[in-house]
Amino acid sequence: MAELKKIDEALHRYYSKTHKTVSSDLIEAILYSINCGGKRIRPMVLLEMLEGFGIGLTTNHYQVAAALEMIHTGSLIHDDLPAMDNDDYRRGRLTNHKKYDEAIAILAGDSLFLDPFGLIADADLPAEIRVRLISELSLASGTFGMVGGQMLDMQGEEKDLSLEELAQIHANKTGKLLAFPFKAAGILAEQSEEVLTELHQAGELVGLAFQVRDDILDVTATFEEIGKTPQKDLSAEKSTYPSLLGLEKSYQVLEDSLNQALAIFQKLEKNQGFDAGQITKLIERLRLNA
Repeated sequence: MAELKKIDEALHRYYSKTHKTVSSDLIEAILYSINCGGKRIRPMVLLEMLEGFGIGLTTNHYQVAAALEMIHTGSLIHDDLPAMDNDDYRRGRLTNHKKYDEAIAILAGDSLFLDPFGLIADADLPAEIRVRLISELSLASGTFGMVGGQMLDMQGEEKDLSLEELAQIHANKTGKLLAFPFKAAGILAEQSEEVLTELHQAGELVGLAFQVRDDILDVTATFEEIGKTPQKDLSAEKSTYPSLLGLEKSYQVLEDSLNQALAIFQKLEKNQGFDAGQITKLIERLRLNA
């Protein structure tokens, strides 16, 4: 797929800048995780959304998409560390700290959290759009988003959480970074605040669906299917949607969330002339056969 190739090119272009490299070993560790594959769901959402608004994709849009993938990849490196989820495999390959060591993995994650903001700042976009994107990405990924949610997730281990507490964890840990590309596309397309609110809501619903789907797969899938150790949540005594609701109701939450998100895009298609075809296909691929 051309978009995936261009996302990867943007990532590699950033880390092969002509100015003097401080540490080639650090870049090697960063690129190890970047090159581990993955579906690039978050940047692909951004690009599909932009095309839905009738915007032709440029190098600048791929820079924003790459910045988002950097944050996500950095979060996976840190999430796999012994002090966190302590996993040996990610996407079918050794995790970063197993391939190198813990210190290098921490630094690679640090780089991938900090570099994206410079990448967006350097994009040839109107200054007010760049500032808005940087602000939204910071909120989605930092203390008030993904990192805050990870803190709640760690504190929730070996505890009997309520459904509301579990939802709060994942709305922050997973949901906000998944909601970012929906809203970011609206910002780049210079949509109204009303539309941006609807896009954010759709993103939150997709984020919920994504987490429920991940929880289901942790229980039902094999290592070969998910590329990481299955039943990690079970062994860590974490509360999950299947553990609280059972598999049948978890499947229903997944379906309902996706259907509600698609309804928002159908409304945008009717009222704003948004072309929902590609984003609908992407969202449909998140469904599972119960």
